[in-house]
Amino acid sequence: MTKNNESFDFAAWTKLLPPSEIRALLEYKVKYNFGGGLPGALPIETLSDILIEIGNENKEDYTTGKKGKAISLWNYGPTGGQEFCLRVLAERLRRIDDINLDKETGWKDIILTAGSQQAIYAILDTMIDPGDVILTPSPAYLGFLAPAYKIGAEIVTIPTDLDGMIPEYVEKAIPLCEKKFGKKPNILYVVPDSDNPKGTTLPWKRRKALFDIGEEHDILILEDQAYKEIQFQGELIKPIKSLDRDNSRVAYLRTTSKEAAVLRMGYSVLPESLKYEVLKSKGYLDLCSPTILQKVMAIYYKKYIDKVLPVCLKTYEKNAIAMLKGINETFPAGSHTKPNGGFFVWYESEKQFNSKEFLMKTSIPNDIMFVPGAAFYPIKGWSIEESDSTIVDSIAKTNTMRLGYSYNNDKDIYEGITKLGKLLTKELD
Repeated sequence: MTKNNESFDFAAWTKLLPPSEIRALLEYKVKYNFGGGLPGALPIETLSDILIEIGNENKEDYTTGKKGKAISLWNYGPTGGQEFCLRVLAERLRRIDDINLDKETGWKDIILTAGSQQAIYAILDTMIDPGDVILTPSPAYLGFLAPAYKIGAEIVTIPTDLDGMIPEYVEKAIPLCEKKFGKKPNILYVVPDSDNPKGTTLPWKRRKALFDIGEEHDILILEDQAYKEIQFQGELIKPIKSLDRDNSRVAYLRTTSKEAAVLRMGYSVLPESLKYEVLKSKGYLDLCSPTILQKVMAIYYKKYIDKVLPVCLKTYEKNAIAMLKGINETFPAGSHTKPNGGFFVWYESEKQFNSKEFLMKTSIPNDIMFVPGAAFYPIKGWSIEESDSTIVDSIAKTNTMRLGYSYNNDKDIYEGITKLGKLLTKELD
């Protein structure tokens, strides 16, 4: 028996990879929570009605002798998802995103996962061996960087601006990777719409350029579209996946977590060979997705989303406006993004400071939470130097912060952000 003061012999990665900084911050209870990307505008009445509808139907099936149908709602199902749900999602992806899915058989190209996060992990698990190369934006989503590092990838970050990832540097990175690592990148990771953490949106010209680069160099494009439906300003731009007419180049990831609720249900369209391997990985991770949640999804997407989501988007737009107003009025000199959707604003000060130290010593004691920007850079990785296009060690920018406007109401956001801005101005002066 292991004594309490003894430790197990854990895998090597447990010593190298710290817990998620964002998850750790959720332990703090503050009035002004600009930290985690918690959805605050959810169609609660609609979701409640769906649950009542499902419950009544299920109970009726059971009491009228349709016990097999009733029990199937609570039972195991196919690893990739139930046909009734996948057909509804396929129809929407064809109509909204212009994804080339056959009207009769296209549902078979979609798989369900435990959020898009599980899809990210499963794709990395099946595509990457230690030493393989991945290209990501700089900064990038922590939930991609951490598992990529855990699996042993060489992470090369690409410069971004207010329009997101810059394709010219992707083009330059490929031969530099071949020279340094002896291999070209396996995966190009991108969040085209209102990305996490910066909130930037890729113009169509850049999306087309990234697709062409993937085609020319035979690189999988992992298109994470978690915020595709959370767009409240500007022109709606088709996803990169819409260019992939033969479903051979782009792994397209979507999730209910922003557009419905945090059901932990993701849905993806993957190239056939990749789908087979991801399903194998998913089968070992969770066996299958819950049928009852698929029933919730199917009803929501078939009957309600186009009615209730616009109401949610108006709330997020009001919140974003309130945050930007507070930043413009009170923050010290620096730059910040102006998102068309999603949940986040990215701020970078002109003066150097350590935003994590400021968070712990000043911000949290004043009832304000944000995520220090350094969390969105690789623990160990590389970056493309903009000045001379060489690969150098990746260094996190500590004078940055991710500010989330999705959870608090617009009044509290403005109040909290102006308070944060005054505290930060005092700190930097």
